[in-house]
Amino acid sequence: MSDFEKANLLNEWRDRALSFEREVQTVVVGMDDAVRKITLAILSRGHVMLEGDVGVGKTTLLKAVARGLGGAYERIEGTIDLMPNDLVYHTYINDQGLPQVDPGPILKHGEMLSVFFFNEVNRARPQVHSLLLRVMAERSLTAFNREHYFPYLQIFADRNRVEREETFEIPSAARDRFLMELHIAAPRDSVLLEQLMFDPRFHDVDRLIDAIRPGTLPYREIPEIAPVIQSQVTATETLRAYALDLWEATRNPEKYGVRLSDTDMSRLIMAGASPRGMSMVMRAARVNAWIEGRDHLIPEDLHAVFRETVGHRVFLQPVYELRRDSIIPELLSSILSKVTAP
Repeated sequence: MSDFEKANLLNEWRDRALSFEREVQTVVVGMDDAVRKITLAILSRGHVMLEGDVGVGKTTLLKAVARGLGGAYERIEGTIDLMPNDLVYHTYINDQGLPQVDPGPILKHGEMLSVFFFNEVNRARPQVHSLLLRVMAERSLTAFNREHYFPYLQIFADRNRVEREETFEIPSAARDRFLMELHIAAPRDSVLLEQLMFDPRFHDVDRLIDAIRPGTLPYREIPEIAPVIQSQVTATETLRAYALDLWEATRNPEKYGVRLSDTDMSRLIMAGASPRGMSMVMRAARVNAWIEGRDHLIPEDLHAVFRETVGHRVFLQPVYELRRDSIIPELLSSILSKVTAP
């Protein structure tokens, strides 16, 4: 493919991506930033962890995303008794009174599965996390004596952060597989809140989803366009040095003059962002540059995705972990302000 053909292809896909965002935004109001971040994740081929209170629209958002992609959608609830096999198959007594085995939520749609939502993933046992980790990393699993592949699959998970009984914290290896962690909140704008409360069209989710044009961002073609985006968005040596400084600052913030109140900076960080994590930052930043109409990275592209891609990859010493929700946002904001941008 010539450079001219690549440019035309990327322009066509930029229009598709923006149309996809507009379609999803008609269903979930007040979530423009979350919709943009999910679009970046999809075109970066990365999975997403969602966080937010009950009833803020996470399921509706993901159903809208699946509709816009044109693929199949599946959801499973994390429970204390959920086992890995429950994701792969389920057994029951059929109409003839005989035992029958059918594919479970991951297998039932085969390659057509584009969005898999694992709700309250931390209620599931570590054995389930292990299976999820393989599916996220390899987009495949072994079942019924053969390998099953899911080349178009995007995994979204939700973590219950309120109730602590009968929950299992997601291991760092699994969290590092998520490209982003996004906080989903109800809109604060009074006009939007009034719409959600009193406009009847928002009370029928299925009808809302059906109004989305299916396949606006065709899921089967994303694995082909994603590498083209990555190859066509360039980074100067100066920008690369800046990205490396941001990475180093997640491991040694004191070196860059980062100071937090009531915090001993020498004892704060257990581990900074991983190499894989920073490569995901760059993947998402390149997609952000492309969707903004640029063929090169600028610092603002890294800033646009830094908090969502890095926050869950910085691990604090246990004495500070209980204050994580307040420390991490302050830490990342301070890193972005203290590390000198080109």
